[in-house]
Parts: sequence; C-alpha cells; structure tokens
Amino acid sequence: MYERILVPVDGGSETRGAVSHAIDIADKYDATVYVLHVVSQQLVGDAAELEADGKHITDEAVERAAEYGVDVVGDVTDGRPSDRILGYADERDIDLIVMGTHGRTGVGRVLLGSVAERVARHSVVPVLLVRSPGLRTIDSEEEVIDIAKAALVDEGYDDVSVTETPYRAANTWIVRAAADEGTFNVHVDPATGETSVASIQPRE
Repeated sequence: MYERILVPVDGGSETRGAVSHAIDIADKYDATVYVLHVVSQQLVGDAAELEADGKHITDEAVERAAEYGVDVVGDVTDGRPSDRILGYADERDIDLIVMGTHGRTGVGRVLLGSVAERVARHSVVPVLLVRSPGLRTIDSEEEVIDIAKAALVDEGYDDVSVTETPYRAANTWIVRAAADEGTFNVHVDPATGETSVASIQPRE
C-alpha cells in the first residue's frame, strides 16, 4: 500500500511520536521513510547554525529508523515549512505523510493555522496526524540552562558554562554551552525535558 513515507521533524516530542509511527508503518509495508527538516524562513539566527541544528535533528531520526532496519533518507531544506513539505512530497512521489500534533486542547483547535493543518488541508496524499499527550512546557531560561548543563555533565564533560542566552527554534530550546572538550548546542525538548547534544566546535 505504501512505498514512500514522509515524516517532517523539528526536534519536538510531537515529531518523535510521528517518527515512531512512520517506522512501524514502513516496517509493515517494506517502505522507505523520508525524514525532512525544514529551516523556517521566519526563524531568527545564523543560517549555517540553523541548518546544522536541522541536520542534527534529522540525523537522530534517520538513526532511529536505521536501527529497525528500515530504508531511510534524510534531507534538510529551507523555506515556508508547509510549502516545502508539500513540494517535497510531490518531488519524491510520497504515498503517506506522517506528522505530529499537540494533544492539549484537541486536534481541531491546535491545528488551526498550523503547519500540520495546512499540510493536511492541501495534500493530495493521505496525512496521518499523530497526537501526543499534553505535557508540561518548560518556558524558563533558568530551568533550560540547568537541564543543558546537567546533560553535558552526564556525558562526561567538565567546566560547563552557558555562553549565550537560550533561544527557541521551532519546538526545541537550543542552549549554546562550552566545556572542556569544546562548544556544544544542547537541544532541550520543552515538553519532556529530553536532551540531545551536538558538538559544533571541538577544542583544539
């Protein structure tokens, strides 16, 4: 039934659930999963850094799919997210799009005006919306900094310090931090507090 499944990712907990569903479906139908991160034109920040963050998010999802033996392709692009997702689906002849949504106040209300709503409205192929349960939201910079520091310490780094004010990019906090081994971007999921660490400048 499905040969090519597209799952857009932005690093948030919602897209992690979507990735899991996409992997399950691909495994059942022997399909290929296409993991896509779109660097939104509305995001403020260094373009190269935003692209590097997107590649890190994409690589994580690709690795998850590969662990299950699923054929997977990862891509990073830029533009208006809904337009690029729909364009990518058309270019790759996608059979199914799997996207994550919030579940805090009901799919209908949360999707209003969102990327997922626009994709579902305009897609010519089926769109599976994966609702995640309502979870807490981390909106304190101090809490995000503490979580990021703890993540680096847990990975064995010493002399950890935050070098810039944390900022939100899509559905993730990004914390720039320095440690004895170099400079890192620590991604903190605002819904779950889960972290991932990307090295961006090893210390010479």
